[in-house]
Amino acid sequence: MGTGERNQEAHVPEGTTGATDRAASAARTAASAPRTLAESLRARPDESLAALLRTRPDLLSPVPGDLTQLATRAGTRASVVRALERLDTFALQTAQVLAVAPDPAPYDAVRDLLAGDDGDPEVEAALPGALAALREQALVWGGDDRLRLVRTARELLAPSPTHPSPTGLGPTVAEATSGMSPGRVQEILQAAGLPATHDPVSAVAALTSLFTDRTRMAQLLDSAPSDALTVLDRLVWGPPYGEVSADPPPPVRWLRDHGLLLPATARTLVLPREVALHLRAGRAHRTTEPVPPAVVPLREYRPQVVDATAAGQAFTALTTVEDLLAEWNEGGPAVLRAGGLSVRDLKRTATALDATEPIAAFWLELAYAAGLLASDGEADERYAPTPEYDDWLELPPAERWSRLAVAWLGATRTAGLVGEQDTKGRTLAALGPDLDRSPAPEVRRRVLTLLGTLPEATSPDPASLLARLRWEHPARSGPADLRSRLAQWALSEAELIGVTGRGALTTHGRTLLTQAVGAGERGALGVLAAKALAPHLPEPVDHVLLQADLTAVAPGPLRRPLAAMLGVLADIESKGGATVYRFTAGSVRRALDAGQTASDLQAFLTEHSRTPVPQPLSYLIDDVARRHGHLRVGSASAYVRCDDEAMLGEILADKRSQALRLRRLAPTVLATTAEPGALLDGLRSMGYAPAAESAEGDVLITRADARRTPRRTAPVPVPDGPPLPDETLLDAAVRAIRAGDTAATVVRKDQPEAARTDGSLPRTSPAETLATVQAAAMTGSAVWIGYVNAEGSASQRVIAPVRVEGGFVTAYDHTADEVRTYPLHRITGVAELADDPA
Repeated sequence: MGTGERNQEAHVPEGTTGATDRAASAARTAASAPRTLAESLRARPDESLAALLRTRPDLLSPVPGDLTQLATRAGTRASVVRALERLDTFALQTAQVLAVAPDPAPYDAVRDLLAGDDGDPEVEAALPGALAALREQALVWGGDDRLRLVRTARELLAPSPTHPSPTGLGPTVAEATSGMSPGRVQEILQAAGLPATHDPVSAVAALTSLFTDRTRMAQLLDSAPSDALTVLDRLVWGPPYGEVSADPPPPVRWLRDHGLLLPATARTLVLPREVALHLRAGRAHRTTEPVPPAVVPLREYRPQVVDATAAGQAFTALTTVEDLLAEWNEGGPAVLRAGGLSVRDLKRTATALDATEPIAAFWLELAYAAGLLASDGEADERYAPTPEYDDWLELPPAERWSRLAVAWLGATRTAGLVGEQDTKGRTLAALGPDLDRSPAPEVRRRVLTLLGTLPEATSPDPASLLARLRWEHPARSGPADLRSRLAQWALSEAELIGVTGRGALTTHGRTLLTQAVGAGERGALGVLAAKALAPHLPEPVDHVLLQADLTAVAPGPLRRPLAAMLGVLADIESKGGATVYRFTAGSVRRALDAGQTASDLQAFLTEHSRTPVPQPLSYLIDDVARRHGHLRVGSASAYVRCDDEAMLGEILADKRSQALRLRRLAPTVLATTAEPGALLDGLRSMGYAPAAESAEGDVLITRADARRTPRRTAPVPVPDGPPLPDETLLDAAVRAIRAGDTAATVVRKDQPEAARTDGSLPRTSPAETLATVQAAAMTGSAVWIGYVNAEGSASQRVIAPVRVEGGFVTAYDHTADEVRTYPLHRITGVAELADDPA
């Protein structure tokens, strides 16, 4: 259960009755209270241990050998920092209070530091849930009468001169006066109107009692100069340290003499924690946030409007990706040496898509994340569509969209970073290697989940949504907070691909969030989302309207074969509700180069046009076909051959052919040092329609979709820490930890308590070892052994021997929960158990 989504338990103040019940409960459990975190974990049920490993999966790598190892690992700095970063604001504030409260702290002390002297019903209601979350993550242990924050968390959150507390509180009076001379402490007592004491300990206790007594403390402050109160106001909410000169001004001197400011160093004074808490009316935080801020609805629409708007965006997303990859069908831009796309190529792509550069970068990254685009891996490495792109094109529109949406939802690549600089000052390039941000999928899902909490077809106030996310992850908040930026990008990207419409979550968007998207569930969720979207997408049409001005109008999205053929035969002139195609000599020649004949093109247009084929279009096709292939270009380096000698003479006489350096080898053949491709382009620019031919004299047919990369897998998301364990792994890990703990804590017969817990392996002679395991096999009892494996790793195990023969013992291993065979020579020793394990 994530702390950001925690259902906080209701805690109703019970007055004297509640306090009495807690006191009675504390008295009953005092004798059985855990002394360490390991003991606390040992008392947990298996379900609670599984919840701990689920919320802190880093503890599973590798699986701890026993509960003592688990507790030790849970207290390491890296693991505690990760756990603190995943707390919500109130749970983190509770941990911060525990860091400045007495250790151990009673429940009432924690509540008072959070709620202040006046109390706060919301804190009363939320505190049990916050403590439950901290206990679940093994950051807090002990009963309500003795709450303990793990030592590493206390070190991270407690105040120090080099590391101020997040609460802004300074050290206690006892901590601040620990290095002070007894005479100085007695002077402070006298200035504060307290009687002198016989030792520093009682003097510090008297001063602490004064500062924690609300009445006497108020009287002392009433006697303070007004300027002294101004100084306290500047320090009260932190930082509590202030620098002073050798001769401080009178207000500061008065505060120092009365112990309200204590020396931290020769030039630094600190406000004691007890004084600050009095000035704060008992609150550890300036603002306590026990309740998450609500996501505020901004505007409500009709569901049909939201779904229709998003469907339009979804269709635009499909056509945009198709247009992008169609531009790169014959090979896209080169890959930079450091990886990624150059700034110039990104600008060209943005111009081709009629979009801004950030939007173009998003479409590039989306196609890459979906596995539709990759580098070809050749020496002259370039980007090109993958074979999966051709498979994707054959899918129905709704399924194509679901592939893009699922890829976007789980991708860690972050297009919003394109154009920024990394830590070394290098510009981050689109499709480059440094765009992965592990929290991105989690933030996207959380943003959509929060949108789903609003009434149907309602858009949120973005500021309130970002405030909610900051409450859920306060440890990463700030002006340059990555999570806030990821959330902003998620909102805009969801709108671009049609997961949201007009800022509201759509019906098909909700389908994507019906359950966590795992590797095995993506396909199923994609199908469900596609089914939800399909009714809102326009149906593909199988016809166009040919017009006399050499254009064709597609009244809607075209079916795939028609769109593919028309994309070769004509150029797209404009898009919108209807797409306009224009026929030109170049586009018709492109279709002829692809292997079509004039009759094929005429028949294709007649079949798919609702209007007659205009005469100018028929003339254009026939004219280009008549001239197409009349000239043949091959490689000599390159040559031109033609049966019409006059045409070759015309080419030689044309000034535009001078750059090609043509010379006549025979009446029907011209040769050049230019490459065949350059010769083809040059002749075409002069108005001819040459055809390329092979070494055997056959016409070479070119296809617009000929350039494809080898088979590529989509980029794998970079996980944010260890992967979340499944239930099978959790169950096996809990059983292994329990079994290891049984072996580590089992009691041996006739052994002192100190020897039972020092972790040393049992030591017996080979003869004694053999006799003991043989006796255990006959009686069916369990024994404790020390074992060293082939790699030299030593361990303690509890086994129930079944058979002993040939130098091996076959036994049920309680530690591994399975039957194993052990060589007797690797058993260091054996001991009987006081009681067999259950």
